[in-house]
Amino acid sequence: MDRSIQIIHSYWAYLVLLVVVLATINALAAFFSKREYAPKDFRISLFGLIVTHIQLLIGLVLYFTSPVWGLSSITNMGMAAVMKDSTARLFAVEHPLIMILAVVFITIGYSKHKKNLLSHKKFKTLSIFYSIALVLMLSRIPWNLWF
Repeated sequence: MDRSIQIIHSYWAYLVLLVVVLATINALAAFFSKREYAPKDFRISLFGLIVTHIQLLIGLVLYFTSPVWGLSSITNMGMAAVMKDSTARLFAVEHPLIMILAVVFITIGYSKHKKNLLSHKKFKTLSIFYSIALVLMLSRIPWNLWF
């Protein structure tokens, strides 16, 4: 079961990255071109929110059930040993924490943009929060395992 959840988490990550990149580029392009906010823009940002939240749920299941990575490595090795091992630290501390922060930024950006009435402000909010989330995601993807 652990391996199947890990595979789902890994493949879903490609979709998450694609959608968040698309939503970020869409928001930035619309902000700089001063385009009017359309239903398509709402759907793109909403889809970014949905796929990241699904990925978060899959990741939390993997974090708590994996016999090798996540919480079990902290339990088995101790926090001091995990912090000294860069791979264990990435999977037990850095990756989960930074990805949760990225989901928080996407959630805040999506929620705040709905409260704005002007298109320019909507795109500005989406651009800022989705860009921060994208940078955070890109900083803690375990690239050596992805390719």
